Amino acid sequence: MAAPAADQTALMKDVLEALKVLTANQTQLAANVDAINGRVNILAGIKEVEHAATASSSSQEVPSSTTTHIDNKEDHDVGVPESPTVAEAEADHANMPSTASPASPHHTPTSRIILTWVKPSPVLLRPIQGSIPFKPPYITGCLKWYPDPRVAEADNVSSTYPGQSGINPLPMDWGHKDPQMRGPVVVSRSQSTIRRRNAIGAHGGSYSIYYALAVASKEIELDHKPDFTNTEPASNIGPFPQWADKEKIVSLDPLGHLAPWLFKSTMDSENIDIRPTIAITKARMNLPELEASVREGRLVPDGKVCLNELGELAVTKFAVEPVWYLPGVAKRFGIDEGTLRRSLFEHTGGSYPELITRGDIKVFLPPIGGLTVYCFGDPAKMADANARLALRIHDECNSSDVFSSNICTCRPYLIFGIEEAVKEAQKGGSGVVIYFRKEGRALGEVTKYLVYNARKRSADRASEYFQRTENVAGVKDMRFQALMPDILHWLGIKKIDRMMSMSDMKHDAIVGQGIPIHERVELPESWIPDDGRVEIDAKITAGYFTKGHRMTSEELEAVRGRTWEEGQVGIEADIEDFRLSTTETDALERDCTLLGHLQRLPERPCLPPSILEGDSDTQPGSLFITAEDRCREPVVVTR
Repeated sequence: MAAPAADQTALMKDVLEALKVLTANQTQLAANVDAINGRVNILAGIKEVEHAATASSSSQEVPSSTTTHIDNKEDHDVGVPESPTVAEAEADHANMPSTASPASPHHTPTSRIILTWVKPSPVLLRPIQGSIPFKPPYITGCLKWYPDPRVAEADNVSSTYPGQSGINPLPMDWGHKDPQMRGPVVVSRSQSTIRRRNAIGAHGGSYSIYYALAVASKEIELDHKPDFTNTEPASNIGPFPQWADKEKIVSLDPLGHLAPWLFKSTMDSENIDIRPTIAITKARMNLPELEASVREGRLVPDGKVCLNELGELAVTKFAVEPVWYLPGVAKRFGIDEGTLRRSLFEHTGGSYPELITRGDIKVFLPPIGGLTVYCFGDPAKMADANARLALRIHDECNSSDVFSSNICTCRPYLIFGIEEAVKEAQKGGSGVVIYFRKEGRALGEVTKYLVYNARKRSADRASEYFQRTENVAGVKDMRFQALMPDILHWLGIKKIDRMMSMSDMKHDAIVGQGIPIHERVELPESWIPDDGRVEIDAKITAGYFTKGHRMTSEELEAVRGRTWEEGQVGIEADIEDFRLSTTETDALERDCTLLGHLQRLPERPCLPPSILEGDSDTQPGSLFITAEDRCREPVVVTR
C-alpha cells in the first residue's frame, strides 16, 4: 500500500535535512583536514630548515648562543655615522645651546632625540659625500640632533642608539644557516618588544601608515597580537642553499613564512611580537580573457590546472613583503652602506632616524609595496632542475592590468604570460607569474598620468617616448631590477626555460645572478593594442628583445599614437589616407566641416608620395585630408 503523500513529503524533508548535515559535516571535515595539512606543512618546513642547519653545522664554527650580537665588526664598519656612547651623549647634552626649550616640570622626557635650531652656515649645509663618520650633534640642514641619554617610556621612544640603557636587540646574523643563530626579524614597537628590535621600519610596507591611523583613531588596541591559528602556509617550500647566501637574498626574509612558528619559544618566553613577512595560500583565478582562451582553443581544461570551460585556474599564491639587508642592498647597487642609509633617511623625510643612529642594525623594512608569486602546477616543480619552467616577471600597471587601458602592452603581456605558464604546468612543468608593486615604472601613477598628458598634447612619437618621462620625472625608469632576482632564489629557481619578457633590464638582472634563461618569448603582434605601438616600438629600439625588425630612428619618428579626439563620433580614427568626394557642393561643405575638426588634431604622417604623385587607384578631383601641419590646407590630387 502506497504511503500517504504527506508522509512522503515529510520523509523527503528528513532526507534533505540529513543530506544538509552530511554536507556541512563534509565541509567541516575538509576544513579540518586542510588545517591539519597546514600544521603539517609548518612542522615539515621547520624540520627541514633545522635539518639543513644541522647538516651544515659540522663545516661552520657556531658562535655561542648566549652571545648577543647584531653583526660582526666587518659588517658594522661600513662608514655609517658612528653612534655615541652614553657618556658622549650625556656630555653633549650638557653642552646643548641655551636656545633649547626647557622641559615642562610636569612633562616626563619621552624623546630619544632632542632637536634644537641652529644658525645655518656653509659648513653645516655642505653636502656629505660617501661614508663620512661623525659624532653628535648630528647635523642635517639647520637642525642639530642631540641623542638624549635619559631612559624614556617604552611606548614613546623616538629613536635609539647602541649602548643605550635598556636597549638589547635580539641577535641577527643574516645568512646564517641555523635559524636560531640567525634570529627572527623583530621590528614591532609594542611595549613588550621595542627594546628588543633588531630591524628598522615597520610591518606592512606602505600599509604601515594605515596601521598608524588605526592606532591614532583607537580602532585597534596598541598591544594587540595576532592569533596565527590556521594561518599556516598552504604549501611547503624550501629550504634551499640560496636562503643562507648573503649575496643571493638581500631584499626579503627567507624565513618570513615560518617566523611565528619557528621562533615561537622566543615569542612565548620573552613576550616578543614576531610576525610573518610572507604568506602562502591557494586560490582560483578567473579572468575574462581566460574564458576566451578556452573558447578559442589556446587553453584546454584538464581539471587540475585549467579547471573548466570558464577558464578558471588553480593557483598557489605567495605574498611577500620587502625586508632589506642593508649591506647586501648597498652592494647590489654598487654603493657603500653609509650612502644608502643617508639617502633613505633624507628622502623619506627623516622618517627613520635609526638609519643614521643605529649603524649596528642591518635590517630595514621599507615603506614600499611587495610582490605576489602566482604558481601554476606543483610548487615543488619550481626548484626541480628536471622540470621545465615558464616565467613572467610583471611590474604593476594599474591602468592597464586592472582597467584595460590600451596605451601600453601591460595587461596583454600579463594575460599572455599567464596562458603560457598554464600550458607549461599542464605539460608537467611549472608556470610562474611574479607581480611586483612598481606602479608606473616605480615613478607612481601621478607621474605616469602627467607623462600621458605630455604625450597626448603633442605629437605622441615613439622617438620621444622616453624623453617625455625624463622631462617630468628626471629619469626614464626607477624599477631598478637589481633586487628582483631575490624571489627567484627564494623559490629555488636555478634556470628559466621560457621567459615571457622582452625587457633587457630584467634579463640582465636575472642572468647576472647566475640564473640562465634558455628562451626569451616576445609578445605576439596580435596581442599589441593599437595605441600600444608607441611604447613597444620605443622599447625595442632602446634595447628590448625582439626576433623581428628593429626600427631605425627615421622609422621610429613615424610611429605615433592616437590623440584623445580620435575615435569620437564623426571623426575618423585613421586619417592618414582619408578620401572624400567633391562631386557635389553639399559634400564639399561636409568635407570642410570635418576639416575644421581635424585642424585640432596633432601632426600625423603626410600622405605617401605615391598618392601625391597620383597612383592608378586615385581618381582626379579626389580630396585628401591629412593632419600634416594641422591640416591647414587640403591636398587635391590632379592629373
